[in-house]
Amino acid sequence: MADDGIAWSREEFERRLRAVGETAYHDKHPFHLMMHRGDLNRRQLQAWIENRFYYQAIIPLKDAAIIRRAQDRAVRQAWLQRIIDQDGSGPNDGGLHKWMVLGEAAGLSRHDMQSFRFVLPAVRFAVDAYLELVESRPLEEAIASSLTEMFAPGIMMQRLPAFETHYPWIDRDALEYFRSRLVQAPRDVEFGLRYVLENCITRPQQERAIAALTVKCHILWSILDALHFAYVTPGMLPPLFPAREDPR
Repeated sequence: MADDGIAWSREEFERRLRAVGETAYHDKHPFHLMMHRGDLNRRQLQAWIENRFYYQAIIPLKDAAIIRRAQDRAVRQAWLQRIIDQDGSGPNDGGLHKWMVLGEAAGLSRHDMQSFRFVLPAVRFAVDAYLELVESRPLEEAIASSLTEMFAPGIMMQRLPAFETHYPWIDRDALEYFRSRLVQAPRDVEFGLRYVLENCITRPQQERAIAALTVKCHILWSILDALHFAYVTPGMLPPLFPAREDPR
């Protein structure tokens, strides 16, 4: 049957959104596969933690941009929880704090992480592009881009045992960020997915929402591309980021 451009049913639209993760989510990237097999050395794992912190730091800014643009009070109220989850309500809680604890347990300097000293240029570019997407696209597309959280519990369920088994030099208590996302991500998806399904009611809106989610997947993939190029490909680490001694 020819594609007539009629809007997909709610069920078909959701199926297509979820299908993006089956083909494009970064759990399939070689760097993640190495991580979960225990093939990363200490410096490679540290590099992932400190570069990923730049992404973590952008998340509250992304969520604040969505709140600023939302005209519906109920949307703002629901989305506010995401900022609290990441920034916390005090100095020693929230996702950013938990990620800092992870970095310190991995032997990283808090100052280096907070200053983004070792963040690769390509990682900055990719993460900044995500913030630009959220700030510039229609609200339903910005929210659709956050639906990578649909795929997050699966990767966290792999990551926790992988860290505990293959990287025992990182204290298990420092893995709390991953544990917390097993609870937070499904809750966030419930609201975000419902919003997208209810507000993307024409075929072009649905297609643009899928495109926004695909771009977000590509951004996450690009972060790992940069790490793999710099820290796994022999001889490719740029002079701006001198190799540190690897104790392993």
